[in-house]
Amino acid sequence: MLVNLVNYAVSYAEKGFSVIPIGQNKKPLIKFANKPPLAPDEIRKVWQMHPLANIALKTEKFFVIDVDRHGEVDGMESIRKLNHSEWFKGTLTEMTAHNGYHFYFQKPVDETISQDIGFLPGVDLKAHVNNYVVVAPSSLNGKKYQWLNHEPIKPAPQGLLELIKEKSAQMPKNRVAQLYQSINKRSKTTDLFETIINGFGDQGGRNDRLTEFMGGLLIRNVDPEIATKLALLANQATADPLPLNEVQRTITSMIEKEGRRRASDGG
Repeated sequence: MLVNLVNYAVSYAEKGFSVIPIGQNKKPLIKFANKPPLAPDEIRKVWQMHPLANIALKTEKFFVIDVDRHGEVDGMESIRKLNHSEWFKGTLTEMTAHNGYHFYFQKPVDETISQDIGFLPGVDLKAHVNNYVVVAPSSLNGKKYQWLNHEPIKPAPQGLLELIKEKSAQMPKNRVAQLYQSINKRSKTTDLFETIINGFGDQGGRNDRLTEFMGGLLIRNVDPEIATKLALLANQATADPLPLNEVQRTITSMIEKEGRRRASDGG
C-alpha cells in the first residue's frame, strides 16, 4: 500500500540531503537540476500536491555503487569478482525494490568522481551532481527499498577510488575539444556541444534526443566510433541516464541507418 512519505522526506532534508520527489516511474515530479535543495516547508508543499510521491536524493555530496540484479546480468557477481568485499562493508547500504544494492560513499574533496553507467557488468556508478537515487522507505509496484544498516556514509576506500580512476581513464578524453574543431569546419550547431555537457534531458524525450544527437554527428561525417563515445558521454551527463543497452541499441540503429543512406548516395 502506498503511503505518504513526507515526514521521511523532511527528515532526509534535515540531515543535509537534497530531496527529490519522484513518481512510480522513477521520474522527478519537480525541476531540480542545478537548483538548491528543497527546504522542509517546500517539501511539505510538494508532498501536499503529490502525497504518494517516493523519495530520491541527489548525488551531490556522495556517490553510489548501484548494483542491479533483476536484468540479464547479476551485478553482485561483478562485485564478488573484484575480490574486495571489504570495500563495501561499514558504509550505508540499501536494498532496492528489485533486490539490488546501493552502496553509499563520500565524494573525495580533492578529486572528481565521474559518473559511469556500466561501470561494471550490472553495476552503475551514480555520481553526477544532477543525478539521484531512490531511497527507503520508497516502494515500486509494492516492493520496498530498505536500509540494511544505519552506518554513516564512509569515505571511499583507496582501492575503490583507484578502480574508478582506472575505468575513467578508459573513457575518451578531450572529445568535446575534438568535436569543437570538427564543427568549425562543418558549421555544426552549438546544440550538439550543449548536449554533451547537459545530457539528453528529462525521461520523456531522452530517446528522441539521443537519436537526434547521433544523427547530427553522423550526417556531418563524424567517425561512428567517436560519435558513439560522445553519445555515451552525453548519457552520463543526463540526470537520469538511459540504460546502457538501450543507448547501444539506438546508436547501432542510427549507424546502420546512416550506412544505408551513404550507400544509396554512392558514398
